[in-house]
Amino acid sequence: MDSISSSGSTVVTANYGRFRRRIALAAVALVVLLVGGGIGLGVLLGTDAGGTGDAVAVTDAELPQLGEAEPVLAALSTDAPAPDPDVLSALLTPIVTGPALGPGTTAQVVDVATGQVLFERDAAAPLTPASTVKLLTAAAALTTLDPATRLETRVVSGAAPGEVVLVGGGDPTLSRTDPSQTYPGAATMADLATQVVAALPAGTPVTRVVVDSSLYGGPLTASGWGPGDAPSSYAAPITATAVDGARVSPGAVARSGQPGLDAGAALADALGAPGATVVLGQAPPDAEVLGTVQSAPVYRLVEQALSMSDNVLAEALARQVALARGEAATFEGAAQAVVDALEEAGLDVSGVTLADGSGLARENVLTAEVLTELISGAADGSLGNVSGLLAGLPVAGYDGTLADRGDDDPATAPGTVRAKTGTLLGVHALAGTVVTADGRLLAFAVVADETTASEAAAEAALDQFAATLAACGCR
Repeated sequence: MDSISSSGSTVVTANYGRFRRRIALAAVALVVLLVGGGIGLGVLLGTDAGGTGDAVAVTDAELPQLGEAEPVLAALSTDAPAPDPDVLSALLTPIVTGPALGPGTTAQVVDVATGQVLFERDAAAPLTPASTVKLLTAAAALTTLDPATRLETRVVSGAAPGEVVLVGGGDPTLSRTDPSQTYPGAATMADLATQVVAALPAGTPVTRVVVDSSLYGGPLTASGWGPGDAPSSYAAPITATAVDGARVSPGAVARSGQPGLDAGAALADALGAPGATVVLGQAPPDAEVLGTVQSAPVYRLVEQALSMSDNVLAEALARQVALARGEAATFEGAAQAVVDALEEAGLDVSGVTLADGSGLARENVLTAEVLTELISGAADGSLGNVSGLLAGLPVAGYDGTLADRGDDDPATAPGTVRAKTGTLLGVHALAGTVVTADGRLLAFAVVADETTASEAAAEAALDQFAATLAACGCR
């Protein structure tokens, strides 16, 4: 099969001749296997074991002719017309200069097929990007790590009888429940505990659980985070050991202030030892491994971090980039590693300064130009594995942080606009892809960091910007 990345989805066009040949060969192989294994065609057609049934023997099986298949999703037409920049400017300028977004608004729209800038307003101006930073973190993870990489959590033997050590590998999706209520495909504590029980001598009681989060260093919160940011409903202290995205309970909104201890308590519960002492510490050197579990692949973690704008998961991915590039697994090391990875991938990062991997820090600085360059490179395939982040972009009117936002017109939504949101106090952003009414794929970014209007008004303006592009013939 051949695939083309388009507007955040993979549009598949099958080589139907090859597909038909494979079906035919598979059917012939099945007949040969059955006959060669002593199952005659007479049996297949209903003859009894003695060969005396009413079925008529068929000497030559003839496969039916397969008709031409229709593609489930059609590729975008290469002949679709691009919007006229002057017409586009007349439609978009009133939106980006309106009171809902404020004076500190920058924007850019790029034709993915040609790279032509169709609209821009101060696109090179540095500003606070909020959660659109996650696009950079996702791109760095996909280019630095093998997208199929999985994050491992281990349990090893402790320093004394009855003691086990939970060694965090940076996977915050590890689940107390089976399956996870938040992260499809996540490893489970139940699986880990089953392995540990099997590895311990029969009847060994677990009385103490040590939690080793030494994979990460430095402060547990970024310097640009406010005192109410962690714990909160959207963030937690960043540790190498956590469960359920550092939530206080499976599926909860609130995040915990002690993710490591929560993970240790979850292991104790899964081991049937809820009264065991849980402490922070480090594993003994050369300790025996009692059990291991692995996260979903990195590409799936990227999708989950982007779709729901998960700050804890985004920070975990940034730390993995730091570790892979030989940087310290701290906020500072991860931020530097993300920028370096993007520069190495070919992105112009001259206007980028990062303080974390999630966008929660107000110290982060980038430009609308960087966002559209990144999205365009993902959409046209020029940035390699970065195209994988498109699958994680929320779909307007359908899922993620855009589930209840977007154009209400069934002709243009859902699916036409796919974009990453960004929200801080006074900061509102939207960056992603859109397919115009004529079928042209565009990359766009709008970031406003001096908004004084209500959140609802600012989001409505951003949605209007995207919906205008979606409905655009603009010629």
